[in-house]
Formats: sequence, C-alpha cells, structure tokens
Amino acid sequence: MKSVADLKRGQKSIITEISTDHLPLKLLEMGCLPGNTVEVVEIAQVKDPIYLNINDTFLAIRLETAKYIFVDKD
Repeated sequence: MKSVADLKRGQKSIITEISTDHLPLKLLEMGCLPGNTVEVVEIAQVKDPIYLNINDTFLAIRLETAKYIFVDKD
C-alpha cells in the first residue's frame, strides 16, 4: 500500500485507510480520516518532518507517522 510517506512535495491524494494503533488521536481530530484529501506542502531537508495540508488544516508530522496514513495508488 502507498502511504503519505511515499508522496513527493506538491502531490495530492485521498486518504483511503489509517492505522489507528499508530496515529495520535490529535491527528484524527484534525481531519486525518479516510476520504479526506492530503497534500504534501513541504519536506524537511533531512526528510523529517513533513508538512501536510489535510482539508485546509496544515500540520507537520514525523515521517514514521506518515507511513501509517495510506492513500490512493495514483
């Protein structure tokens, strides 16, 4: 499965599945849910963290966390 960690800067996709065992509740409350659009806005030079836009909510998450947010296989 493709995850947010696999997306490049500027790419958008639809969240298809999440691993609730590995994601903080705060991310779910901020809209990190299946069916929502996610865009990679920026990636740090050392690849961690990554800056996302999920349904007009901007947040930075660790690369390890991004591996548990699965997206369409565009």
